Amino acid sequence: MIWLKIRQKSKRQGGECVIDMDLSTRGSLAEMICGDDTNRFPSYRSGSELTRFFQRVGFSNFVHDGTTRKWWMLEVLKQLSDNNLHAVIRRLADPLEYGGDKDAIKKAIGSLNKILGVEGFQVELEGISPKLKRFSEINFDLDSSPDEFKPLPPPDFLALKIDSNLGQILANRWQEVQRCVDCESYLAATILMGSLLEGILLSVVCQYPKEANLSLVAPKDSENNRVLKFYEWTLAQMIDVAHDLRWIDLDVKKFSHSLRGFRNFIHPHQQMLQDSYPDKDTCAISWYVVQAAITDLVRHLKT
Repeated sequence: MIWLKIRQKSKRQGGECVIDMDLSTRGSLAEMICGDDTNRFPSYRSGSELTRFFQRVGFSNFVHDGTTRKWWMLEVLKQLSDNNLHAVIRRLADPLEYGGDKDAIKKAIGSLNKILGVEGFQVELEGISPKLKRFSEINFDLDSSPDEFKPLPPPDFLALKIDSNLGQILANRWQEVQRCVDCESYLAATILMGSLLEGILLSVVCQYPKEANLSLVAPKDSENNRVLKFYEWTLAQMIDVAHDLRWIDLDVKKFSHSLRGFRNFIHPHQQMLQDSYPDKDTCAISWYVVQAAITDLVRHLKT
């Protein structure tokens, strides 16, 4: 069992604990408020319902403008002060938000505590009033279920400055991968992970065309020595360029090439030639490769 000390990042305002919240945590909150994944979250909220949600919190100046809900929500949460963010969290845990539905309330508080746990906070009900409390240690309990394959939250695709509509497609694929894992469809999950990696790298290459074209390993036409159009690049070439430009580290490059090999199993003949059958362990490794690649890209490209 491993215990980690939480960094001191809380303060008190008006007798209540507020959070200097990481952007990735705000992204998870944005997903919960939108509620697209009803298996994880208690309420789906349309654009107009998002507006009314903020009105119930006490903010009348946030009106959904018709853009992609998750990205709009994340932009709103990024604007909120810590104290106002606390009010949003309390409303998400408030029994009044769910009409007193006990199952919905339980799911809401459980989801919130999973999101806030890495920040060193948890929500509790005192009577019918939600309270945000800080604890000094987190028990990740890494030794209790070593074989459990837990889902990872979708990353902040907007941090890569890609098109918001494409970002939503990638986020949907991320959730679809997890559904494949949950039902033990490991081959399908691994192939989808490869497509995710390819989609993310191509998006970043298109976002930074000058840098990509100037890479020493950018693929070129053998006849005129010109760099190929981006849509003609293979996944292997995108991985090599990303590493050459220091967008991803060497270890991520190597593991990404391994994932690329599994992605090619979308062709049955290729799988037969390699006589390989992705299983739970393959999925776990591949999942973390995708996560590591995105982490590197965000770290190197976010400004």
